[in-house]
Amino acid sequence: MPSHRGRLLVAGPLLDDPNFSRTVTVLVDHNRSGALGFVLNRPTEVPVDAVAPGWGRWACAPTVVFSGGPVAPDSAVLFAEVSEHPPALRFTPVVGGVGMIDAAADPDTLAAGVARLRMFAGCASWGPGQLEAELDEGSWLVVDAEPADLLDPDSGELWRKVIRRQPGPVSILARAPDDVSLN
Repeated sequence: MPSHRGRLLVAGPLLDDPNFSRTVTVLVDHNRSGALGFVLNRPTEVPVDAVAPGWGRWACAPTVVFSGGPVAPDSAVLFAEVSEHPPALRFTPVVGGVGMIDAAADPDTLAAGVARLRMFAGCASWGPGQLEAELDEGSWLVVDAEPADLLDPDSGELWRKVIRRQPGPVSILARAPDDVSLN
């Protein structure tokens, strides 16, 4: 089974689960035990500093918490673009220079290494074989991620942007209406 860690799951236009309709999800783990990812294009209205005081100064626009998925909505994860890796910075690379850092850390001790960040509440997860079954039924497209995808300031257009840059006829899906029954 090939791992799709570090790649994007792009919701197919017929995926009607409201948790994932028109989403772009980055996979941070994918193996025989299942998969774990974070939805990149679901901003909330909650400011980062309301949840994690001190981190908002590095939050990229929009400076709100994003809904990373329906699982464990009370948990928080920070994705950060780092300029360097100071010893205190526990950094797990995801795509390029963007990775996960410890949300429980003191933001002042990590200031030197963090260029910008985004906070996610909750995640998306799949049990053994579940994601593979969804891929087989065509619910998702698996595409390469770019570091900018993880911190895109125009997250409302991320689904279309990612689809549009795909080769061949897949890019045509970017023009599909939100409700495909209207097409």
